Amino acid sequence: MSSVVFRLCSRSSRVFGRAAVFKQAQRNYAEAAAAVAQPGQMAFTFACPSEVFYDSSTAVKQVDVSTSTGSIGILANHVPTLGVLQPGVISVYEAEGPVKKFFVSSGSYCVNEDASVQINAEEAVPVEQLDKELARANLSKAQSEFSSAATEVAKVEAQIAIECNEAIINAV
Repeated sequence: MSSVVFRLCSRSSRVFGRAAVFKQAQRNYAEAAAAVAQPGQMAFTFACPSEVFYDSSTAVKQVDVSTSTGSIGILANHVPTLGVLQPGVISVYEAEGPVKKFFVSSGSYCVNEDASVQINAEEAVPVEQLDKELARANLSKAQSEFSSAATEVAKVEAQIAIECNEAIINAV
C-alpha cells in the first residue's frame, strides 16, 4: 500500500513540476506579447486558410465580431474569452483610418490576458467584394435544396448555406 501511495505522489510531483514549467513559459510569452501592444490598442491577428488580413503589425483599437449570442465589441484589455464566430461581419477599427469590414463564414476568436486577440476564420472576404444578387440566388437555391432534402446531412448542409447567404445579404 505504501509503495502505491509513493508512486502516486511521485507522479503528481512530476506532473505539478511540469505544470510549473508550462506556466512559466506562458507567463513569458504573455509578457512579450503585451510589450507589442500600446495602451488602448491590442495585438490583433486575423486570418483564414487562404489569407492573412492582420498580423499584429497594425495598431487596432476595437474589433466587433458576430457570435451565436449576438455581436460583441472587443477592446484592449477585454476580459479573456474564447468563442465561436457565426456567419456575419467583423468590423476592425484601426487606430488610424477608416473601419474595415470583413464577412466571415465561421471560425473562432480568442481574447488573451495580454491584450492580444486572434481570429481564425474558415472563410473571410472584405465586405465590398460580396455580390448581393448572387447571394440571393444562392439563398433561393439553398431553400429549395432544404425543402427537398432526403437525408439529415443534406438538410444540415442546406441550412448552413441558408444561414450563410442570409448573413451575406444582411452584410451588403
